[in-house]
Amino acid sequence: MMSIHSTKFLLLCIVLMGAIFRLYNVDWDQGYHLHPDERAIVSTADDIAMPKTVTEFFSSTSPLNPHFFAYGSLPFYLVKLVGQNLSGINPDFAHYALLNIPGRFISAISDLITIFLIFLLGRKLFGKNAGLLAAFFYAASVLPIQLSHFYAVDTLLTMWITATLYLLIVFYEHPTTKHAFLIGLYFGFALATKISALVLVVGIGTSLAADFFFLVAKQPHKPKHWLPHVPAFLKHLIIYGGIIALTTCIIFALLEPYALIDFQDFWTQTEQQSAMTKDAFTFPYTLQFVGKIPYVYELKNLFLYGLGPLLGLLAILGIGYVTYTSLIKERQNKWAQEIILLTFFFTYFAIVGHFAIGFMRYMMPLYPLLTIFAAVLSLRIFAAFAVEGKLKYILYAYFIIATLVWPVSFLHIYSQSNTRVTATEWIHHNIPSGNTIAIEHWDDRLPLSGENYYNLEELPLYDPDTAVKWQGIRETLGRADYLIIASNRLYVPLQKLTDCANLPLGRCYPETALYYRKLFSNQLGFQKVAEFSSYPTLPFFNIPLNDQGADENFTVFDHPKIMIFKKTAPLPQF
Repeated sequence: MMSIHSTKFLLLCIVLMGAIFRLYNVDWDQGYHLHPDERAIVSTADDIAMPKTVTEFFSSTSPLNPHFFAYGSLPFYLVKLVGQNLSGINPDFAHYALLNIPGRFISAISDLITIFLIFLLGRKLFGKNAGLLAAFFYAASVLPIQLSHFYAVDTLLTMWITATLYLLIVFYEHPTTKHAFLIGLYFGFALATKISALVLVVGIGTSLAADFFFLVAKQPHKPKHWLPHVPAFLKHLIIYGGIIALTTCIIFALLEPYALIDFQDFWTQTEQQSAMTKDAFTFPYTLQFVGKIPYVYELKNLFLYGLGPLLGLLAILGIGYVTYTSLIKERQNKWAQEIILLTFFFTYFAIVGHFAIGFMRYMMPLYPLLTIFAAVLSLRIFAAFAVEGKLKYILYAYFIIATLVWPVSFLHIYSQSNTRVTATEWIHHNIPSGNTIAIEHWDDRLPLSGENYYNLEELPLYDPDTAVKWQGIRETLGRADYLIIASNRLYVPLQKLTDCANLPLGRCYPETALYYRKLFSNQLGFQKVAEFSSYPTLPFFNIPLNDQGADENFTVFDHPKIMIFKKTAPLPQF
């Protein structure tokens, strides 16, 4: 039996390992703000200020109003507060120039707290060993490691959701006013981080009603067995449910007041985000998801990239194993607690997995539960083999090493300069000042600095394939000395959208696809003269693992593939 001191020591080691992974080269883009969501949050936070009067506070034009509701307001206020408190170290921490660095520390620390919460949740439901192993799995999970290097909302949201789920279990076991208040508190934090946390309502409802539904499920045809419990159930539901609802509303109103004060703008932006989840044609950058197979797309990215093949397989199989043991075979004494988690898991996966778009980060709130499921299954496998002595520890060591291969390989991208930074240096050394460079719209411009030395002209390749579009592109390419493709953001999806009979008007790109084929086969008078790529790389063997097949957002921010073409012949007709 592991002592409490051993448990604390192992948990500390796991959290420290998680911190190393998450804080390694936190300034990975060398101050260039290369994550667009982070740019938007930091820029918005930089602009907000305290109103001078109460009247100004309650105005939609208040300087405290972020006018940005794709995310909740809490991330803006939090990074602003932390940045101002760190301004004594460096004044730029309070402003756009370096405000993203405190933000990235907030993101990483939030994820470290999630590691601890996973331990608590796993220990409460499945035992101490399951809690430790789940915490280790999450600490070594690549998507949380990557998202901890950005100040977006994903790690914050995951922390609040995991804390709420843990409190739901605690509340079920000990229903008190205090626990109901804490659930409302953390649920309010989650909603003020991102409105998609509303899915937690299902978990809250399950926690409040689990006992009563369990009575009905055991003897559905014997009302005399469960009807006497209805008054107590309704009292429990109304009192505790009311405390949770009231607390949630108050916290949300305090942390995101302009969702109410500026309700029209809040509602408009929320509807825009909702529309995007239903139609992959809503924005140019969501065209990558046209033809997405619901659920399969999410599981593929989770298996190959977010968790990696080993953890991904254990997690996917673990879903089935935990569901089976909870519902059918074993552990009926923990039925309700496990059902609370499973209800949230399957509801969230069913809703989000069915979205028309499938950014990997959308599944982030499920990663804590996935690592718990993987840990439970792993321990069951270990127990089935009943290996003892030295062989047992040798197998454990191999298992730990195998688990760490993918995250260590991924960290390779942070051990060197970002490809956009390296490409910028190459441009300044190899492209003469005054040259004309053609760049693609809706992507980060290159070079990142010194762009005044060059004539930069955009290629509007997302625009519908019309004669006007291609006349303008031909004229731009005719003037261009160089052409830069700064990521796979455009050329991957646009080459797939060629079936005009089955695509919306203006969203079919046969001529754009032909343009890319000719460019890549050296038929446009442009020759590729430089390519910059950075891949996760197997340690010791130095073997790169090409991840260009992942969800675009997995590569496009911190390790995009960049290609630079030089004009070597007159532009042909195309």
